[in-house]
Amino acid sequence: MSQNFIANPPRNLFFTGKGGVGKTTASTATAIALADHGKRVLLVSTDPASNLDEVLGLSLSAEPAPVPGVSGLFAANVDPVEAAAAYREKMVGPYRGILPEAALRSMEEQLSGACTVEIAAFNEFARLMGNPDAAASFDHIIFDTAPTGHTLRLLSLPAAWSDFIDTNTGGTSCLGPLAGLKEQHKLYAGTRRVLADPAQTMVVVVSRPDEAPLNEAARASAELRELRVANQHLVINGVLQMPHPDDPIAVAWHDRNMKALSNMPPELQSMPRTELPLRGTELVGIPALRAFFTQECVMPPASSIPAASLPAPLNDLLGMLSAQPGGVIMTMGKGGVGKTTLAVNIASALAALGKKVHLTTTDPAAHVAQTLGEAPDGLQVSRIDPEVETEAYRMEVLATAGADLDDEARALMEEDLRSPCTEEIAVFRAFARIVAEGADSFVVVDTAPTGHTLLLLDASESYHREVSRSMSDIPETVRQLLPRLRDPAFTKVFLVTLPEATPVHEALALQKDLRRAGIEPAGWIVNQSLAPLTVTNQVLEQRRTREFRYIAEVVREGLPTFLIPWQSEPAKSRQ
Repeated sequence: MSQNFIANPPRNLFFTGKGGVGKTTASTATAIALADHGKRVLLVSTDPASNLDEVLGLSLSAEPAPVPGVSGLFAANVDPVEAAAAYREKMVGPYRGILPEAALRSMEEQLSGACTVEIAAFNEFARLMGNPDAAASFDHIIFDTAPTGHTLRLLSLPAAWSDFIDTNTGGTSCLGPLAGLKEQHKLYAGTRRVLADPAQTMVVVVSRPDEAPLNEAARASAELRELRVANQHLVINGVLQMPHPDDPIAVAWHDRNMKALSNMPPELQSMPRTELPLRGTELVGIPALRAFFTQECVMPPASSIPAASLPAPLNDLLGMLSAQPGGVIMTMGKGGVGKTTLAVNIASALAALGKKVHLTTTDPAAHVAQTLGEAPDGLQVSRIDPEVETEAYRMEVLATAGADLDDEARALMEEDLRSPCTEEIAVFRAFARIVAEGADSFVVVDTAPTGHTLLLLDASESYHREVSRSMSDIPETVRQLLPRLRDPAFTKVFLVTLPEATPVHEALALQKDLRRAGIEPAGWIVNQSLAPLTVTNQVLEQRRTREFRYIAEVVREGLPTFLIPWQSEPAKSRQ
């Protein structure tokens, strides 16, 4: 297949796609390939849930560092939380010793929201793309970006913030003094030009040969074109080559790949693309990454690992949940591990038992309705729509806090409510409102990929500070949210993972973050496992053997753990 994006790429390369499709692997392998051809390359992760450190086997920071064993390659991992802290100090620091302590605390509180984290990380991204001098010594900059919903928001920010700066005359925003943003205006304008220039920027859309990630890739491609980012290349990662007919699991796996590829959306069929084979070995470390774009699958012999007792089946979990009177059930984990399908199946199973259930999503990519199909009786399905929630929030603020303002003050409030941060507040309010329904029914929440989820949960700490600038009363649902999330009898968080290194280690990190926030997970779900199946195909046997190590890591955590075998068809809700 065509590999032109490696042979003669533009300076800036973005890798995007549904979580778990191999964006980090593909972007890192591309960076190594270009460096091996004598180019100076900077590889940057702007993903809140990045696993770049694990893939390279390095401990990275926001400052570019040389990658041992690859001459000319430098890598950086932009931590959004650290970037936000630096941004906050940059905005507040000049006023220390000048303004009263109370005023400084107010500024810090104002800059503590989730949108501050996002814009701070974006500033790092814009600095490299919009400022020609920032990375002048590199021939190529490769961005390992976040899962699709977050990436599209990131890419749209240049337009959003430039438009906000152009029309805001009041001198303030939810990110602090507007003067600090006006300094960025030229930088953001430069970033917009670079994104839309095919001679300077290409987006590599990465997908697996499965229905959901291919549909997501098509949606991402279309929305990128709306942002005038038209230079795109499709990478289909993990195609199982023709297996021997004696292995029914391998045949079903291959047939599933071929069916998905033959039915891929038309907009993807017309894109230049690269297809890469499914590997049995771990794609971490420089040697494995150097072989990523080869078509040969050189397989070391599978080591024999005894099949220890495996975790309980998912039906045991459904039985445990159905005995509860209600509450909130949340599925969390790295993108692409099956959170949406699990949320749909849990909600449908509870509804089939006569329970009152509300299934919703806070994921920007929002695949719940597509996965569910027709909802069974007793199941309410919703999506927290940012546009609808933002408009409702704006109207409420203007009708309450803005009702008695004079024309000038009301105009200032309207300007403030046009900032991109308003969307974060509005979405958060809706999330808190739906969680409250768990008091007398089941609420099943399909959450966003890990990084976005943590930003959303973090907002529960800072939300009251965010809204204090525009509303005098905080809704009771918001006041009660954190206590409800921290109550294990009310909220049950299940960490979902595939039996692979990166999803497991990411979920372990998420578990630590949840515990720091006072939220104790209720258990783990290991999804799409070959471990309980019999396979003879060499690639699948290698993958199956590898799984036992990661299943054991999960079981050692000591929480209730449930296992779902790999299925020949993507699991649909059972009514």
